[in-house]
Amino acid sequence: MRLVFAGTPAVAVPSLRALASGTHEIAAVVTRSDAPLGRKRVLTPSPVARAAEELDIPLIKADRLDAEVTSRIAALEPELGVIVAYGGLVREPLLSTPAHGWINLHFSLLPRWRGAAPVQRALMAGDAVTGASVFQLVAALDAGDVFAEERYDIPAGATSADLLDALAEIGAPLLARVVDGIADGTAVAAPQQGEPTLAPKLTLDDGALDLTRDAESLLHQIAGVTPEPGAHTTLDGARLKVLRAAPADAPPLPPGRVTASAKDVLVGTGTTPLRLETVQPAGKGAMPAGDWFRGLRSSEPVLGA
Repeated sequence: MRLVFAGTPAVAVPSLRALASGTHEIAAVVTRSDAPLGRKRVLTPSPVARAAEELDIPLIKADRLDAEVTSRIAALEPELGVIVAYGGLVREPLLSTPAHGWINLHFSLLPRWRGAAPVQRALMAGDAVTGASVFQLVAALDAGDVFAEERYDIPAGATSADLLDALAEIGAPLLARVVDGIADGTAVAAPQQGEPTLAPKLTLDDGALDLTRDAESLLHQIAGVTPEPGAHTTLDGARLKVLRAAPADAPPLPPGRVTASAKDVLVGTGTTPLRLETVQPAGKGAMPAGDWFRGLRSSEPVLGA
């Protein structure tokens, strides 16, 4: 078939490469415009743009799939549109432009976690299992019939970055098989079953740690918001990022109270303490929690107070 592929971040690259290595023709890759990155705000192509250039596939850079982009895609006469984490909505008339419409690789087991942040929300909720789904794109949010899915047990200690990388790798061959099935007429999609849950995009507030909550839910939150937007609390009014933490087998501490031994830096929660492993004070780089604690002026710091 003649395909158009839409994607932007690194997690979409395995899917693009899987399709490019197959028998189908990718007429164009649609990706978001170059973005300013780093302290010098240098305009940088997206990971998908770099991969498309390496594969010698024509690029369409656009932040919105508007009438102009729709016209450019229609001129290519695609038979199928494929989207993986593009970062924008496909609306009519573009939705119906390819003969077979559009399919989407989504990083959850639909209908659980429809929306922009399925991996992050799954971790924050403490899900034990997630996966990847390939579904027919429709006007309603992530509500189309599902062609195929792959379940994945969430490893202990995985962050959202870890989990996204894993799902990108298992999702790529799943997506390629569905495209092959649509091409040869064997692909069958089934309506989603079960009660939908929503996964809205994360905000900075989603990373704010309430240390009166139980330790387990705090660990789920830290995993889900790492690396973005990042878990954070405050010390003396200044923000402190918590980059990595772990359960601690220790007596309870008042919520937010920080203590240290020769081996561990502990912070109290609503239940058992957490062991702080890596933190980042405001204006500084990431550092071991022990180094951070030794540099504090207070011998009994309280986070979030």
